[in-house]
Amino acid sequence: MVAETTSIIGFDSAWVDKPKAPGAVCSIRLTEDGHAEFVKPQLASFTQALEFSREEKRHSERCLVALDQPTIVPNASSCRPVDRVAGSLISWLGGGVQPANRSKIGMFDDAAPIWRFKEALGATEDPEGARAATSGLFLIEVFPAMALPTLEAAYFGYKLGPRYNPDRRKTFKLEHWRGVLAAISRFALVEGLAGIANWAEKAAALEKPRKADQDKLDAVICALVGYQWLVKLREDSIMIGDLKHGYMIAPASPDVRAKLGLAAKKRTVPLD
Repeated sequence: MVAETTSIIGFDSAWVDKPKAPGAVCSIRLTEDGHAEFVKPQLASFTQALEFSREEKRHSERCLVALDQPTIVPNASSCRPVDRVAGSLISWLGGGVQPANRSKIGMFDDAAPIWRFKEALGATEDPEGARAATSGLFLIEVFPAMALPTLEAAYFGYKLGPRYNPDRRKTFKLEHWRGVLAAISRFALVEGLAGIANWAEKAAALEKPRKADQDKLDAVICALVGYQWLVKLREDSIMIGDLKHGYMIAPASPDVRAKLGLAAKKRTVPLD
């Protein structure tokens, strides 16, 4: 068996630990002979995602967990500066950003599962360090919706963001579900990630996707964001915010970078 050099884990945590509504986790394994393996997304609680991450690290020199949940939340109320910058783009696309603050019980209070997960994981939260490292366990915060207008340029425009959450029956569009998966498949094929492209093709064939299917899809997007951060050129991604007040990592086309840059400058939020 060929040893893996890097494992990139995508974890859509669902923010709270509800047994009937778990998140999802998957991984991209990059081997020392240049091959890529894909561990398909599976539903997972925080505990299960922790065990999944530990197992991935056992077989990888470098392991990155790309988590779809705020990982640094020092503010007692309102929202983080990075949330305001991200919100400027996401709201323009027609979506929304849930504000993160410590008053949200079950999500970010002192007893919230995210903090237990981080402590037990024991990962280093240093996005730039993860890029440079050849070994170690790292954690970054990502946001799937931020990735979509870069993965698919057609989603960059006023109210043009895809509506692919099956739980939102009034706005969900099957063609948007399939469009997001087509964008993922195209990216994966270019990068030689055949396992992801095959998985996306099967997911696109679903006639009635469920929320659990979207959670799995978001986990895959998380993993791809982590992949781009580690493997692609630095200018292909963006870091908004900082390690003191909160941050996000996202792919960034020139258009996305320009729009986020204006919002960050207006709010004096660090960018890259």
